[in-house]
Amino acid sequence: MRTATIKRKTKETDIAVTVNLDGTGVSKVATGIGFFDHMLDLLARHSRIDIEVKADGDLHVDHHHTTEDVGIALGQAVKQALGDMKGITRYASIHMPMDGTLSRVVIDISGRPVLVFKSEFPRDKIGAFDTELVREWFNAFAMNAGITLHVETLYGDNSHHISESCFKGLARALRIAVAIDPKAANEIPSTKGTLGG
Repeated sequence: MRTATIKRKTKETDIAVTVNLDGTGVSKVATGIGFFDHMLDLLARHSRIDIEVKADGDLHVDHHHTTEDVGIALGQAVKQALGDMKGITRYASIHMPMDGTLSRVVIDISGRPVLVFKSEFPRDKIGAFDTELVREWFNAFAMNAGITLHVETLYGDNSHHISESCFKGLARALRIAVAIDPKAANEIPSTKGTLGG
C-alpha cells in the first residue's frame, strides 16, 4: 500500500496528515475551517485517495497559516507515499465543470515543483474563507508534493464554484496520474530513468 503520515508542528499550527493513494476516497478532515474542510473532502472523494487531516491552528489570527500548512503536509504525504514513482501514469489533464464554471487542471508528477495558477475570484471571501487562500493552498501542495501543476479557470462568476472546480479538477487529475499503469508497472516513467531532477 502506498501510504504516508506526516506530522508538522510550528508555533502557528499542529497538523497530522495521513494519505493512502490506493484508497477509496474516504476522508476524515477537521481543520476548524468549514469551507476548507469541504474542499478537502471533495479532494479525497474524487481522487479516490483516502485523506485524514487533523489541524489545530491560530484561527484567531486568520485562516492563512492553517490552510498553507495543511497544503505543505498533504503535499509531503503524497510525495512520500509515491515512493520511487515506479509505474505511475505521471501525467493527467482534466476539464472540470461546476455549473457555469469550467476549470482546466493539468499535472505532471515530475519531481520538479511548479505552479501556474490562473483563476480569479469575483469575491474576496467564501463565507469566512479568504479566496486568495485557494492559490496559497495549491502552491503549498505543489511545492511539497514535487509536482508540476497548471490550474486555469476558463470562465465562471461564482467564487464557490470556481474553487470547487479547481479542487475537483486536481482530484481527478491526481486520480489518473498516481495510478499504476499495468503496462509499465516496474518502470520509472521518464527517459532519464529517474524523476525529480
